[in-house]
Amino acid sequence: MADDKNELVFCPLGGVGEIGMNFALYGFGPAAKREWLVVDVGVTFPDPTLPGVDLVLPDTRFIESQIDRLRGIVITHAHEDHYGALLDTWPKLKAPVWMTPFSAAMLEAKRISDNVRVKPPVNIYKAGERFKIGPFEIEAVAVTHSIPEPVSLAIRTPVGTVVHTGDWKLDPAPNLPPMTDENRFRQIGEEGVTALICDSTNAMREGDSPSEQAVSEGIRGVIEKSVGRVAITTFSSNVGRIVSIAEAARDTGRQVLVLGRSLKRVIDVAGELGYLDGLPPFLQEEDYGYIPRENVVVLCTGSQGEPRAALAKLARDEMKHVALTAGDTVVFSSRVIPGNEKAILEIKNQLIEQGIKIVEDGDALVHVSGHPRRSELLKMYSWVKPRILVPVHGEAAHLVAQGSLGASAGIPEVAQVRNGDMIRLAPGAAEIVGTVPFGRLMKDGRIIGTEQEVGVRDRRKLAFAGHVVLNVVLDDRYEMAGEPDIVAIGVAETDAKGEALEDIMLDAAIGAVESIPRQRRKDLDMVSEAARRAVRSAANDAWGKKPIVTVFVTR
Repeated sequence: MADDKNELVFCPLGGVGEIGMNFALYGFGPAAKREWLVVDVGVTFPDPTLPGVDLVLPDTRFIESQIDRLRGIVITHAHEDHYGALLDTWPKLKAPVWMTPFSAAMLEAKRISDNVRVKPPVNIYKAGERFKIGPFEIEAVAVTHSIPEPVSLAIRTPVGTVVHTGDWKLDPAPNLPPMTDENRFRQIGEEGVTALICDSTNAMREGDSPSEQAVSEGIRGVIEKSVGRVAITTFSSNVGRIVSIAEAARDTGRQVLVLGRSLKRVIDVAGELGYLDGLPPFLQEEDYGYIPRENVVVLCTGSQGEPRAALAKLARDEMKHVALTAGDTVVFSSRVIPGNEKAILEIKNQLIEQGIKIVEDGDALVHVSGHPRRSELLKMYSWVKPRILVPVHGEAAHLVAQGSLGASAGIPEVAQVRNGDMIRLAPGAAEIVGTVPFGRLMKDGRIIGTEQEVGVRDRRKLAFAGHVVLNVVLDDRYEMAGEPDIVAIGVAETDAKGEALEDIMLDAAIGAVESIPRQRRKDLDMVSEAARRAVRSAANDAWGKKPIVTVFVTR
C-alpha cells in the first residue's frame, strides 16, 4: 500500500495560460523529497515587444533547485513549442531524455544545423511501449497530430494514473499513420484514470476537425484550377501536409520545388525514416527557370509572415533563381498564430500588388488544425473517464472553455491552473498546494537571460525615443574646453519651428554645466548627471519624448 505521505503533483512552467513554450512537471513522493519528471521543453517566438530576441524559453529555476531529484525528460513530439528549448535548456537540467525516432532525428538535425556542441543522451521509445523513469511508469499511446510520431503519455504512479494528451486530434483518414488509438485509451480508462491533462487549443470550436485526406483533396482542387505557378506555404514540421502537396502535384502533372531551410531539414529527416517513400524527387532550385509555369508547385516556408523566410523573399522578389509573376497562385495551408496577423497581411498585400492570387482556408479546404475540437474532446472524456480534468495548452479563454465542457460532460472535478501553480492530483481531491517561480528567458544570439540581462528593456526605449551621446571635456580650471560633442541617433531632426534638435539639446547641456560653480565641477559624476537631465528635459520640451542619454565628462 502506498505511503500516505506520497503525493502526485502537476506543475506547469509554460504552456498553460498561453499557447507555446510547453513545459510540464510531474512530481511524486513526500513534499520535501519529491522525484520529478519533465514532459516537453518548448519555446515560443518573440513578438515586436522583444526587439532582437531570437527565441523565448521557459524559466526552469524551480526544477534546477530540485535537480538532484529530476529523473528524466520525455518529449511527446517534435514541434518547436514542445521540444525547441531542449538543446538550450538541457545543460541546466542534465537529465536523460526519451524521444521517438522522428523527434530524436529532428533534434540531431537541429543540433548539427545550429552548430550546437551539447548532445543530450537520448533514449528512443515508440508508441505502444512502456518504460520506467524513477517512480513513474510511462506508456506511450499513439495519437494523430500534424507531425510524425506524436504520442500521449499514460503516467502511472503508486497513487494514481495521469493521461497527458500532448497535442492530438481524431482523424479517420490521416495522410500519415497512426490514427489515435481509441482502444488503448478505453482500456486505460477502464483501469482507472486519476487526471486527464488535456490539450485546449480548439476547445472553443464546435464539432469535429476535417480529415487530412479532405485537405489533400482541397489542395489538389486548387492546383487543378490554377493556370500558372502554385506556391504553397505551410508549417515545415507538417510532414503529412508535405506528402499531401507532393501527391497533389504529382497527380496534376507538376513537379515540386522546396524553398526554406527548416522545410528541407524536415524533408531530409522524414525521407531517411521512410515517410516520403513513393514520392517523385523534388526539383533543384537552378532547374526552376526551365520548367513551364503550369508544371511547377513551390513548397515554401513563411506561413507566419517571417521576414527572412522563403515566401517573404518571393513577395519582395529577392530570390536568385525563383520568382512569381502575375497570374500565379499562393496558397496559405496554415493557420495564423496570434500576433502574426500584421506580418502575414503585409506579405499578402505585396503578392496581390503583383497580380498574384491568394487562397487561404476561407476560400477552400487547404488547412486543418492538429488539435481536437469540442466533439473530439467529449470522445476522449468518454474513453478515459478521468476523475479530474486539467485543461492545458491554451490561453485563458481556451482553458475555461474546456473546463466548462468537461464539467458539463460529468467529469467530477475540473481544476483550472496556470503556469507556476502546483496542484496535488492524488491522494484526495485536486488542490493547488503552492506556487513556484516561473517566467520567460530570452535567447538573444549566443546569450540566454532575462529581459534585463539581455538588454531588451533598453532596446524598447531606444526604439521609442532614440539615443543621444554627449562628450564634455573640462580643462585644468574645470572650464569647458570647447563646445561639447553631441551625437543623436533615432532622434527627430528638428522641432516644430524647424530648429535643429541637436542644437537645442547641446545648448541645454552647456547651460547646465555652466550653471554649476567651478569648484563643484570637480565632481565629474555630478556634472555628467546634470548634463544628462538637461538634455532629456530639452528634448522632451521640444519633441515630447525623452531619449536615452549617455554623457562622458573627462578632464
